[in-house]
Amino acid sequence: MATCTHLDTITVTQLPAEVAGCEDCLREGGKWLHLRICLACGHVGCCDDSPSRHASMHAAGTDHPLIRSLEPGEQWVWCFADEVAMLVEGISGGTRIPPSPLLVG
Repeated sequence: MATCTHLDTITVTQLPAEVAGCEDCLREGGKWLHLRICLACGHVGCCDDSPSRHASMHAAGTDHPLIRSLEPGEQWVWCFADEVAMLVEGISGGTRIPPSPLLVG
């Protein structure tokens, strides 16, 4: 079974109370589907099903391999480097997120 070798890169252990959306989409005027937070720096990006895939782009452009879903009810973490999903203990809080602009009609 694959394991993550990057747990030591986690510095974000408290999720923000609220986010406005994907930081990059908001800046560029784009639209996101689901939100992810970088566990190294707290950057909020959009998922790979979003048109711009900002969470993946952030991971590729930095040494920040771990993201966590910010979607309600989801607690999974993904490691881009090791290509493994997992639950990570020690991350607390819940984040209020706006509705996806791709789903709002």
